[in-house]
Amino acid sequence: MQKKVRFVESKNMNTDSKPNIIVICGPTGLGKTAVSIELAIELHGEIIGTDSMQIYRYMDIGTAKATSDEQAQVSHHLIDIVDPDEPFDAAMFAKMAGELIMKLHADDIIPFVVGGTGLYIKALVHGLSHAGSADTDIRKRLKEAELLHGSGFLYERLCKCDQVAAGRIHPNDTYRIIRALEVYETTGMAISQYSKDHGFEKRRFNVLKIGLHMEREALYDRINRRVDAMIEEGLVDEVKMLLGRGYSEDLKSMQSIGYRHMVDFIKGRITWEETVRTLKRDTRRYAKRQMTWFKADSEVVWAEPEQSGYIKQLITKFLQAEKR
Repeated sequence: MQKKVRFVESKNMNTDSKPNIIVICGPTGLGKTAVSIELAIELHGEIIGTDSMQIYRYMDIGTAKATSDEQAQVSHHLIDIVDPDEPFDAAMFAKMAGELIMKLHADDIIPFVVGGTGLYIKALVHGLSHAGSADTDIRKRLKEAELLHGSGFLYERLCKCDQVAAGRIHPNDTYRIIRALEVYETTGMAISQYSKDHGFEKRRFNVLKIGLHMEREALYDRINRRVDAMIEEGLVDEVKMLLGRGYSEDLKSMQSIGYRHMVDFIKGRITWEETVRTLKRDTRRYAKRQMTWFKADSEVVWAEPEQSGYIKQLITKFLQAEKR
């Protein structure tokens, strides 16, 4: 169920105060949706989805979107806002989410920024360095070069022009490698240098970041069971539907975890057993990368999903302190 963004004037607008926002972050499969819904109901809030995959229409099961019943309990925003073949990035998210936060703040509604896409959260809270706009011609040429010369060709090129970025980007992360090379070609400056020189802008909001975590083996067990549940709910049919609608398997959205695995199975490239095994493995690896990202943020206060009382206490103290 798509929630429409409300862009209405409010008589209660207070332009002198910064909005307070509550960030609920953490790895996939941890239960962020259930926790945030409970908190938003109790504290008069609404949820701004912060997931780089839940923005896409028609991609519901594989992205673990809140169900229609869950979305009926609390208003959710920035879910189902673009088609799978439409461009969308962190800068666009930050702009849309920022406007939403101002509207919710004007109506005395607490924005709960909920999700596991760390870059989206960072872009919203701090802003992004201006590392040049996208150049589709350069991207196309780089993709063709990778196909011509083989896997690893672009990563080797990145190592030569931006060793810092190469150290941060996985050799198989073609999307980020191409983006880094694109910035270098369009601006003559390494993307890592942009981050160093421009940094992140002064924040616009008062922010409380709450990270959800649990013991690794317990999380991995939840992830494995979630994958089984997605398959039971019809993930294969969802991917067949997307292919039937004409969405190419080469799209960024279709190359994401779950969707690329099912495409490989549907196309007969791997067995069902291998599909399930690699999907669970890659989801666990993704969760590990998410935890690494959030653990590096010293502002995050950590709690377990079951500690709803403690989390509510943290939020209440934060909101009271910001009123003074």
